[in-house]
Amino acid sequence: EDMYRNALARACYISGRVTRPHGILNLTRHIAQSAVPGQTSTTPDPSRVKETLEQIIRVDHAGEFGAARIYAGQLAVLRSTKEGPVIQEMADQEIEHQEMFNKLIVEHRVRPTALSPIWNVAGWALGAGSALLGKEAAMAVTVAVETVIGEHYNDQLRSMNDLGMVGPEYAYIRETIKKYRDDELHHLEIGLKHDAEQAPLYSVLSEAVKAGTKAAIYLSSRI
Repeated sequence: EDMYRNALARACYISGRVTRPHGILNLTRHIAQSAVPGQTSTTPDPSRVKETLEQIIRVDHAGEFGAARIYAGQLAVLRSTKEGPVIQEMADQEIEHQEMFNKLIVEHRVRPTALSPIWNVAGWALGAGSALLGKEAAMAVTVAVETVIGEHYNDQLRSMNDLGMVGPEYAYIRETIKKYRDDELHHLEIGLKHDAEQAPLYSVLSEAVKAGTKAAIYLSSRI
């Protein structure tokens, strides 16, 4: 939890969003409420639960696929550099996440997003393109993407709480989301340690990538 607070607060400070009432820093103040089961006594509505669970699995399946493609693009350029092993480690974790959601999407009979072919190309292009600008830009992309994903995963946990999805039948998916959230925030910290802030036009690049990531989340959850 401390890692999550510190990483998001740091990212929020860098992007100049500290004072925004609904920004990432505000999110960290509610992490315990979002992450701990039993915050609500609401009886789950079966239809809303089904819709929410399918949406969670669909968008996270797409997100982990896209993240893996970003790292694949970065590795195509930076594999032989000193940052190569670090990027490979993050890529391996994303592949692990992707494999889990591959299983969940089959187990729960969820239709994958129809946009996967686009995320396949766009993710790789973003990774390779940023890496061509230098390792700092590649790490800036990592920080921006993982900032949004950390917020996104916490939003999902909060939605599950609000719907009363806190029983043992939901424990596995909740714990999966928590673990992967923490993995993504660890990647954020790695990016900061590897000079993400030194990327050319860091603020512009960061905000553009964040906006693109949020758009991808929105579209993948619905298409």
